Amino acid sequence: MKELMTTDQLLQGLKHYRRIARQDLLRAPETPHPDAFRQHAEARRALYALLEQHASEHGPQDAVDHAIAEYRTLPFTTGTAEHEHPELKGRENGLENFFLMIGLDPKTRREARSARPKLGTAPAPTVPAEGSADQPTP
Repeated sequence: MKELMTTDQLLQGLKHYRRIARQDLLRAPETPHPDAFRQHAEARRALYALLEQHASEHGPQDAVDHAIAEYRTLPFTTGTAEHEHPELKGRENGLENFFLMIGLDPKTRREARSARPKLGTAPAPTVPAEGSADQPTP
């Protein structure tokens, strides 16, 4: 990451990503695995909301540090079927989108990725997949 984004820039980017996840929620019924697609989008939305809150309360660098720490605890789901582990895959996708948005140094991302546990050996997730205050309205 060359230059850290301001809090406002970070919040604007995360808000944009939350909107995309909301659109994915609306598209879920049209997919081959609607429940998994919905859970994936919900997990991303919850993650983006958490990162928004963290950035608002603690600043952009702390939000980045928090995201990297979350990524390190996320178990690998590589090799599983597309519709399996949608919450984990949604969090992983959301974190990787965040890293792209902020321009995280690839070396830092690789180091965090190499610290990730295998599936089944990871601690309980700290990012709720549901229950975000920003849930879509019916």
